[in-house]
Amino acid sequence: MNRAGPREIARREWGPPVRAVRQALAARGLRAVPLTVGSVLLTGLLQLVQNQPWGYRPVMDLGAVRAEDPLWVALLRTPLSLFVPALDLPVWGALGQILVVFGLAEICLGRWRTLAIAYVATLAGTLYARVGIALGPDAFLGLPASDALIVDTGPSAAVVGLALFVCRRYRAWWTAGVVIIALVAECVVKDNLAGREHLAATAAVLVVCAALSRVRGPRG
Repeated sequence: MNRAGPREIARREWGPPVRAVRQALAARGLRAVPLTVGSVLLTGLLQLVQNQPWGYRPVMDLGAVRAEDPLWVALLRTPLSLFVPALDLPVWGALGQILVVFGLAEICLGRWRTLAIAYVATLAGTLYARVGIALGPDAFLGLPASDALIVDTGPSAAVVGLALFVCRRYRAWWTAGVVIIALVAECVVKDNLAGREHLAATAAVLVVCAALSRVRGPRG
């Protein structure tokens, strides 16, 4: 029995979504990804505004989530927080993640499903931070109280969730495994709030995938 090599696995798993993207862009151009284009523009605008003396506070008031905030405030800010780039990271990383992963998901999953999965993943990370801090640093999956002050913004949790959901859509199990291993390694090497939230987003999307597979089958 011949085992597929890395090249064959890549062709089998990445070929269908890459063809879907090529066909959609060839037929409609950027009109095929209005959500992605709008997200990139919104993220760029928020980056520009938050770096102005007059703009930082309004952006934080509308889109910055901290675990110390009242829950209702965090829930209201969470959708916009996805598009507020983290101040300690290059904005080009956030823009690149949105352009590639949101674009792939929008074409392969559809606009509304992309938004839904992105929000579920982001919300999972936001809620995990509260639970982890409530558990305390000595508990399993717990976090130090100082993490309650960290500003939690950016698209990374959504990107993780969308990447895994696209893998499920095309049954790209090897790719999904590599993504999950990389996230675990990230958390082991640099155990911080962001890494933990990525794992929380992963867990939430895997639960959604399992529920959909049970109800509709693997491509539902």
